[in-house]
Amino acid sequence: MVRRCLEEKIERALNQFPAVVLLGARQCGKTTLARMLRPKWRYIDLEKSSDLEFVRRDFDFFFANHPTQVVFDEVQMLPELLSELRGVIDSDRAAKGRFILTGSCSPSLLKGVVESLAGRVAIIEVGTLKLHEIHSRNLPSIYKILTGTPPDQHLALLSQLDVGFTKDEVLHHFLTGGYPEPTLSGDKEFQASWMANYERTYLDRDVRELFPRLNAQNFRRFLRMLCELSGTVINRSEIGRSLAASESAVRDYLDLAEGTFLWSSIGSLEKTASKSLVKMPRGYIRDSGLLCHLKGIRTFEQLLTWPGVGSAFEGFIIEEILLGLAAVESISWPAAYYRTRSGMEVDLVLTHPTGIRIPIEIKFGMSTKRSDLNSLAAFIEQENCLYGMLVNNSKEIRLLTPQIIQIPAECL
Repeated sequence: MVRRCLEEKIERALNQFPAVVLLGARQCGKTTLARMLRPKWRYIDLEKSSDLEFVRRDFDFFFANHPTQVVFDEVQMLPELLSELRGVIDSDRAAKGRFILTGSCSPSLLKGVVESLAGRVAIIEVGTLKLHEIHSRNLPSIYKILTGTPPDQHLALLSQLDVGFTKDEVLHHFLTGGYPEPTLSGDKEFQASWMANYERTYLDRDVRELFPRLNAQNFRRFLRMLCELSGTVINRSEIGRSLAASESAVRDYLDLAEGTFLWSSIGSLEKTASKSLVKMPRGYIRDSGLLCHLKGIRTFEQLLTWPGVGSAFEGFIIEEILLGLAAVESISWPAAYYRTRSGMEVDLVLTHPTGIRIPIEIKFGMSTKRSDLNSLAAFIEQENCLYGMLVNNSKEIRLLTPQIIQIPAECL
């Protein structure tokens, strides 16, 4: 049983709210996490017809007999449950930690939560496994430094970070991703089979249930296109021309991919000194193992010679960083990218709760040329940042300039 870094956060939420909603991709470990945290609670699988009918047949009867300590799994299968829960919760509003709900499709579920359970639930997103969870190690200390110390102390503390993993462990995680079942099996053949089945299930069941009128053939082509676009700026009109689809259809496809936690979009940074920003969003396939599967990449040799490895690595590192921050912060940090029409670019800009910006450049290589720092250094000066980070596959933490620190991916 893998220990998840979100456990403490979920426990805090259960002590503060009557219910907690765990959102995330299918097979990312939401159910296992909920049942591990509350093994004695009544478990209701709403994808199981008998459980679904047991609840839906008579809500009043069900909640009269189960007013608390229930895990509802895949609650999007029974949207009307959310409005029923509102009355149940309000009948004893002071009671905390009564229900855990899980869901795999945020558009419909979040709409129901906002409409029915606002102020009554905590919403926590569950990602696929981080590297430290796979190896049963502590959450890397970089996240506690970023969230628990004043920003003017970060640079000095980051210089003393421990390197927690090996390069081989990082690259293996990059190649295989973090879905628990295939990752923990250690079986390459099973992993390939699992990923192929996951792809079919996602397209043939999940997507069709959400959007039965969707052009399935076009959406399948769109998913293949996302593999090429992962880590790049997204131009909806260009995608539409390639698919022979309208820009609004492409927007719906992107919303669907993001709402089912396959894809993540990062917006362009706002309120900067630059007047020539590229304002289109940037995005990436969230699990790097799934991306590699969709691209047909199975070995380290294929990974290292893949022309798109740099962009894919950027998405992989961004996801690792955001998952680490989410594990220790109650409120998510605003994340954006920065790019001007003249080509100045920073891969990730985090905004600390104090309002201070932390720019991060990501490179797949081990060594860094001085020219690789030009955009990062210019951004630091332009936005008056305290420091910036360069994350790469180097072996040592090192100050590259007085305000730019090199952080190996092994520290994340």
